[in-house]
Amino acid sequence: MSISLRSIARWALVALAVAAVSTQATNYTVWVKGRGTAGTPGDHLDFSYWGSGSVDAGVNKVAANWDGKGHIAAQNYRLRDALDCYCTGGNWCYLAAYSAGDMMVGYALDLYGGTARKKKMPTPNSQGVCPDHPDGTSQSGWNIKWALVAAGAAGGSELANVGAWAVSEDLVSDLKTATARSLYNHNNTAGVWFYMYAGAKGAAYSAILPGQDDEVVAYHSSGAISGSSGGAYCNPRDWFCNDLTYGTAAAQGGRAKWSFHSVFFRDDGEDFNHYVNGSWSGIAGRMRSDVVVYAK
Repeated sequence: MSISLRSIARWALVALAVAAVSTQATNYTVWVKGRGTAGTPGDHLDFSYWGSGSVDAGVNKVAANWDGKGHIAAQNYRLRDALDCYCTGGNWCYLAAYSAGDMMVGYALDLYGGTARKKKMPTPNSQGVCPDHPDGTSQSGWNIKWALVAAGAAGGSELANVGAWAVSEDLVSDLKTATARSLYNHNNTAGVWFYMYAGAKGAAYSAILPGQDDEVVAYHSSGAISGSSGGAYCNPRDWFCNDLTYGTAAAQGGRAKWSFHSVFFRDDGEDFNHYVNGSWSGIAGRMRSDVVVYAK
């Protein structure tokens, strides 16, 4: 069978195009929201949950929006779609997760972090799904450098336990402390490090939330303390409560943190509450300042 010079030239150009695409490596910062309906699911450019989209929030920032009220298991595909888009092939991601977004990331990494993922091109459609890479290949898991987590709710909140949120949201049932801590294996992060930011400007629910809290989650959750239930952990100046330690060290009293979890910021000044308020506020705002510095 003869092949024309024109066909050879055409296929050579295709091969060069594929090779060029495969060698282009880009870093992205993926923001993973928590509870609340702001932010259009699947729209990776909608930062309305967080605040102004013009604010610096890391290199090539994108928003992994989900409905903010459904079960983690039911909505997790939204995050996986975003990770497939921006964290496969030659591309790498930094993750910035907040509140229930901590559960979204942990759930994805435990259940899917070692599965085969089709390499994608970072050009999502209106549903947040990206086309396959021209080379048609797959990889194991995602290319993730690290995750910063503000007000992490992977340990649940006692507010969900007592029905403080009088709403019929599936997510609220997931946020009960026993449910959140059994939802997935928190120690299995597919090797991704979680760096935790724990806020302590809480007062309204001090009788419900044990130890230091940001008005929604207590230090046992935002500080990634392991176990099947929460406990009371505080800043060092509180003599009547075990300290939440920095880094990976066990908390005072001996309770370990989950594997690959490290406390990066503890709110000793009690300056940061839980709420983003559509203006990059609260403990998530404190995290954003570090994302700007480190997500390059």
